[in-house]
Amino acid sequence: MPNDFKQMRIIQCVPAISEESSGPSYSVPRLCESLIAHGQDVTLAALDWAPMPSPPPFSKTFPLGWGPRRLGRSPTMKRWLIKQVLSGNVNVLHNHGMWQMNAVYPGWAVKKGDVNFVVSPRGSFSEWAMQHGSWAKKVFWPMFQHRALEAATCFHATAESEYHDIRRLGFRQPVAIIPNGVDIPDLPPKSPGNSRTLLFLGRIHPKKGLDMLLPAWQAVQDRFPEWRLVVAGSDHGYYGSSGYLDGLRGLALELNLKRFEFVGELNGPRKLLAYQDADLFILPTYSENFGITVAEALAAGTPVIVTKGAPWDGLEIWGAGWWIDIGLDPLVACLENALARPHGELVEMGLRGRDWMESEFSWTHLGQRMVETYGWLAGNGTGAPEWVRQD
Repeated sequence: MPNDFKQMRIIQCVPAISEESSGPSYSVPRLCESLIAHGQDVTLAALDWAPMPSPPPFSKTFPLGWGPRRLGRSPTMKRWLIKQVLSGNVNVLHNHGMWQMNAVYPGWAVKKGDVNFVVSPRGSFSEWAMQHGSWAKKVFWPMFQHRALEAATCFHATAESEYHDIRRLGFRQPVAIIPNGVDIPDLPPKSPGNSRTLLFLGRIHPKKGLDMLLPAWQAVQDRFPEWRLVVAGSDHGYYGSSGYLDGLRGLALELNLKRFEFVGELNGPRKLLAYQDADLFILPTYSENFGITVAEALAAGTPVIVTKGAPWDGLEIWGAGWWIDIGLDPLVACLENALARPHGELVEMGLRGRDWMESEFSWTHLGQRMVETYGWLAGNGTGAPEWVRQD
């Protein structure tokens, strides 16, 4: 980090950090830790969705107020953010996510003082996300969300595609393109076995493309009897179960899938072990701003198949997997290609992916980029960093 950057007081806002299967519940606390390691004063503000046995020491949680949980209303959080801004001791307020009142409060608060306001849409601006979801989005956007975003000093995109989403919606503020980081675990050797595993791991949600994956597996399962498909995750979120998993269970029975199982949500060491034990990871998503599970799988030395609903064109550049069109036919064709590869070839692809993660996605490297972005906004630098787009 450049030595002329002073310590800044930074507040990060996120809906919650208690849902381990949610990408921001991992990436935002890790960003905070990296910022602190770079000498910054950081507080992570989140709603108290569920009890946490060991919350991060830099976090501050706020109770939900009256109204539906999905509204994310917390007058306590609102008052605290305004108080912090009025104190004059905050340099940057950085919000992650959309579509709840907790994502509106930062935009209201910064209007009370001279604070740089950074916004990370976290996939909420994609065409898929804007077209899907509850009818309330159509009301919430013009009444609350859009107005709050007008106060942004700078947007943060995790990929080039998200930069284009921001511009498509008419926002002209600078955009810092900084991907999420990933932890690089120790890598035990992968030995060939009698059974090989294709793994999906993540939130069970309509946008993840499982409605394509299950029929695709039916199409190839008889040609690859040594392979099995494991789906890890749950459909529980901030608001409870969506019931989507029950529908997928019914679809699996209807398709008469073989060597296939739902194994529930995996976290911590169990999640890492699942990545390391898998021969191939798959994310057939319709829409992702990043796709942290892809980075986690690659860091664990496992090659991946990802649709172009996620910004992972580097897979082909690094020879670490497949980046394919969205659709059942492209997915079946890719599975026929990938599942036929020998064990050793997939191991080599996974090692190339791990090298890629180490070189470009370490938290130390990405935390420094964020600090430099904040410093530039605060007037501590000489010019915009190279990853900031102002066109």
